Amino acid sequence: MEANDAASIKLLADSYYQGSNGVQQDQTKAMELYARSADLGCSDAHSQLGGIHHQRGDMKKAKFHLEAAAMAGHEVARNNLGVFEANSGNMERAIKHWTIAASDGCFRAMDELRKFFKRGFVSRESINSILTAYNNSCAEMRSEARDAIIRFKTEIN
Repeated sequence: MEANDAASIKLLADSYYQGSNGVQQDQTKAMELYARSADLGCSDAHSQLGGIHHQRGDMKKAKFHLEAAAMAGHEVARNNLGVFEANSGNMERAIKHWTIAASDGCFRAMDELRKFFKRGFVSRESINSILTAYNNSCAEMRSEARDAIIRFKTEIN
């Protein structure tokens, strides 16, 4: 934290936001720390700020932070931008966001595209192309260590 490490600041912000790890819940302090972490380039902090502002009804700030996170490669933020655009009636933009996120291996985005394919918003050719990119991305991320943690998490749930 003292070294201005964006990831450490974001983790401390999480603790303040949730009131965990021995830290008393203080959402004002959490927001300050998320903003500091985001200013230092943490896409997770931008994504978190986007979600918080969305919950609070400030759609302008929510979109700003989700876009910043998405531009930094945060697939979940990109997916959430797709949801944001779909809820605003901007289906073309929503599908573009979901396509990018799914191509990077985001399951939620692939699931949204599947739903909108069934409703006729995405062509068969497009969904097949996106699914191929999604599967390729997932294959690139696959490792024995990753599979082991997935098995471990599945067993404890």
